[in-house]
Amino acid sequence: MRAKRRMLMLLSCLFLLLMAKIYFRGLQEEELQLSDWFNPRKRLDVITTTNWLAPVVWEGTFDRVALEKYYRKWNITVGLAVFAIGRLTDQYLDPFLQSASKFFMPGYRVIFYIMVDRHIQLPEVDYNPLQSFQIHTIGEERWWTNLDLIRMKILAEHIQEHIRYEVDFLFSMSANLVFQSEFGVETLSTSVAQLHAWWYFQKTSYLPYERRPMSAAYIPFGLGDFYYSGTIIGGVPFQVLDVAQEYLKGVVWDAENGLNSTYEKYLNKYFFLKKPTKLLSPEYCWDPTFNTPQQVWYMKIAQYPTDSL
Repeated sequence: MRAKRRMLMLLSCLFLLLMAKIYFRGLQEEELQLSDWFNPRKRLDVITTTNWLAPVVWEGTFDRVALEKYYRKWNITVGLAVFAIGRLTDQYLDPFLQSASKFFMPGYRVIFYIMVDRHIQLPEVDYNPLQSFQIHTIGEERWWTNLDLIRMKILAEHIQEHIRYEVDFLFSMSANLVFQSEFGVETLSTSVAQLHAWWYFQKTSYLPYERRPMSAAYIPFGLGDFYYSGTIIGGVPFQVLDVAQEYLKGVVWDAENGLNSTYEKYLNKYFFLKKPTKLLSPEYCWDPTFNTPQQVWYMKIAQYPTDSL
């Protein structure tokens, strides 16, 4: 009788081990590995991997087919938030939305969050059942002179109230951008930072970090990795919320100490302390007024200076 029980227990244990092996093998197969879609050796002319092993996405380094195969299974929704008030609305919003509806995450569900200070009429775009537009009119805070402060405050509120329940990934972008080609799933990750088009090609010692020790944005001389642009941030909603909240805390800290810095410098301090998991090359946000270097194969987004549209 005891021998029979032992045999049954042994068979039960073997069955559980087999099921566990099948389960964990399934998890491994479902998890997207960096080597499945990213080949840094395809671009030896640029930095493709950081010293903390995060990929820097350039044209030619990624396998879109492998990425599409993975993300299609998860039926993801991606959010894109844009903030426009005053002349930002008049000059930039229509070209932004028209180009984004064509090139931002084609083939996936997208929610555009449009933060404006007055009633607007959406521009004419080709109908896409995967896309929806939410227009949110901001409150009576236009007396603030710091537009970045308003933008991050409003963005944080909307993420907490509803965005975090509606999308799997979220990008926040400046309004003065016009998409030129596909901005696809190769950009998705937990924490996404955009390399600055101008400062990427400069020496590290020249990077314009905040150098005043009392500031919340302070980065000492000799430290720092890259200079990140404030035009694009992304990641999972809670990560974008963390960026916004830490920026707001930094502004309050500096104000209490009689200091003031720029949004981009606070952002660079944030990514200095909390490294992004994916970096977008300057191809993803290039200023067309610059001479285009040979490293930039395709301009994904054009960043237009004020009054140029």
